[in-house]
Amino acid sequence: MVNQWYVVHTYSGHEDKVKKNLEMAITNLNMHDVISQILVPTEEVVEVKQNKKRIKRRKFYPGYVFVEMTVNNTTFWLIRNTVGVTGFLGGVKPVPMAQNEVESLLDIVINPDASKPRPAVSFEKEENVRIIEGPFKHFIGIVDEINHERGKLRVMVTIFGRPTPVELDFLQVEKM
Repeated sequence: MVNQWYVVHTYSGHEDKVKKNLEMAITNLNMHDVISQILVPTEEVVEVKQNKKRIKRRKFYPGYVFVEMTVNNTTFWLIRNTVGVTGFLGGVKPVPMAQNEVESLLDIVINPDASKPRPAVSFEKEENVRIIEGPFKHFIGIVDEINHERGKLRVMVTIFGRPTPVELDFLQVEKM
């Protein structure tokens, strides 16, 4: 029988622990033939806290672990009884993922957008922001335009009583 991909619900924040515990159990029980892969897809994001940039990993699907396996009584109960697991997508009868979902999941994992880490915060048009870096540091402005591809914002800043457009990097501003 061919292994298929299944979605396992976990407590939020326990995805990595569940993956580690499952990998140890699979190795100890020599079950590599029936459970072949366990994935927790992540991406690198840049977070600005206290004017310091930090790169951290953010999970694409918090609360979920993806497992390539053959479902039988042994594998079902091994995963179901792992600490942090709340169940399978589909309940007592796990539902395998569709092939197009599997392909997009594997594409995320195999070909991450590694050009540069994305900002952890997303902005909306007409939102107030504070500039935290550059010549307009400490100014407050309103988001006028967002360019996600380039990671840039056009912010309208009032200078000498007149609104002036300023192009800034996502990392040069913070939400208010």
